[in-house]
Amino acid sequence: MTSPQPITVQVYCRLTVTVEDSGAVTGAAVEQLRRADIDWSDEEDDLATAAGELSADLLRCLAGLADPGRMLAGTPGISVEGGHVWAEHGGPDPGFVPGGR
Repeated sequence: MTSPQPITVQVYCRLTVTVEDSGAVTGAAVEQLRRADIDWSDEEDDLATAAGELSADLLRCLAGLADPGRMLAGTPGISVEGGHVWAEHGGPDPGFVPGGR
């Protein structure tokens, strides 16, 4: 299927993730934060404060490690822009099921 004009679509994805080592997850997220190119002089927090807050929030860490841009990386004919990733405790939200709406 070739289209003469670009078509914008939304791709929805739900993953069930079992965290077996929360320390490894929070550690990876904090390490990613440390490697980020952030000018801390422009931020309310400093690196140590931000890293401490992040390491205390497993869901935020997990969501931050998910990279929607890599999901379709290398697919010809598309560009991925934006993305919203979040994590919640428990089972899937009944309103977010494949084919259901």
